[in-house]
Amino acid sequence: MKIKKTNIKDLVLIQPNIYVDNRGYFMESFKEDWFAKNFPSIKFIQDNESLSEYGVLRGLHFQKPPFAQTKLIRVIQGEILDIAVDLRKHSSSYLQHQAFILNETKKHQLLLPKGFAHGFLVLSKSAIISYKVDAPYNQESEVGIAWNDEVLKINWGVSLENIKLSKKDASYLKFDFNSYLS
Repeated sequence: MKIKKTNIKDLVLIQPNIYVDNRGYFMESFKEDWFAKNFPSIKFIQDNESLSEYGVLRGLHFQKPPFAQTKLIRVIQGEILDIAVDLRKHSSSYLQHQAFILNETKKHQLLLPKGFAHGFLVLSKSAIISYKVDAPYNQESEVGIAWNDEVLKINWGVSLENIKLSKKDASYLKFDFNSYLS
């Protein structure tokens, strides 16, 4: 596996080694000793998986401390536009976001540290997304930012009529960046 730095500190892509032959492919999607060597402070405790159809936008979600989560995100099937927003107030990239295309072909994984909001938009007919977390879900600490927040100005790259939101995601308002995080 290779680590590829991004434009935002601590936000990295992990590129697995993929072995392809006439039978298909093989890859290690997670290897505990490699991960512990490269990211010793992160211990994943749970795997999650979701299936979504074209145009589904999930996010922008995060959990407030002390229940903040590090996530390791990958696409098993399909393709998504994945968005990471830096909400760490003391970061030089505070309120900046970065977009990634994650898909079943390249099999890159996004390591999203605590202090980031996360969302994704399905670009293919459907997509299966798998992600590891290092802290349990806590409903009381869950927060969301409107996907079309005017401060963040995220370009999702599709027309509004193609975006499908859950009631919860559609209810998120403009984010008050001063009141949620330290």
